[in-house]
Amino acid sequence: MEFSFFATVAQSSFIAKVVLAILGFMSIISCGLMIQKFVMLSSAGSKARDGTERFTRAASLREAVQLLGSDPSSPLYCIAHQGVQEFNRSKELGNSSEVMVDNVRRALRQGVGNELARLHRSLSILATTANTAPFIGLFGTVWGIMQSFHSIGMLKSASLATVAPGISEALIATSAGLAVAVPATIGFNIFMGRLSQMDTLLVNFASTFLNRVQRELNAHLPVSRASGMES
Repeated sequence: MEFSFFATVAQSSFIAKVVLAILGFMSIISCGLMIQKFVMLSSAGSKARDGTERFTRAASLREAVQLLGSDPSSPLYCIAHQGVQEFNRSKELGNSSEVMVDNVRRALRQGVGNELARLHRSLSILATTANTAPFIGLFGTVWGIMQSFHSIGMLKSASLATVAPGISEALIATSAGLAVAVPATIGFNIFMGRLSQMDTLLVNFASTFLNRVQRELNAHLPVSRASGMES
């Protein structure tokens, strides 16, 4: 007889159906999350590279900050916003150039950390799916084998016809667990690699921002408030 996946699932036990339903739900969530993360990280990486290039080409710190302020969705926006706020705050307090630079450095480091935390958000769901799906499938496997042994005991027969339904149920649960876990694992590893690249881009931008602040302070150029960055 031709094998039918849906017919086998329909004839499986209640526990096996629950296991498969859980795995199906986890698969939908992880696939949606991977699509969302792919779009987010692709956009963030493109905007970070473009924003850093435009920031470097700007004639002054004020112009550079205004260019970033035109795109609040850029990952550089929040970093620059915190740097500008701390720069203006230190300037109002009359701090020395060394103190201003040190304060801005800490603000930029905090901005980079906050942005990376935002980009990492929800990846724990993907990691949880990758780690737990095989064990959930294994539970279904064990349950199917238990059903097979129970059938053997009830019918007092160890024929293939007796154990086949339970074994099929077990193998389906195993394959479903792997089918959910493998893409989630691959996706998680890919996104962690891209986040590492984003970390480098954001840290490089923070260094570029700080260098621009130091150059303008050393040259005693007046840097007015970057009101365009205020949200």
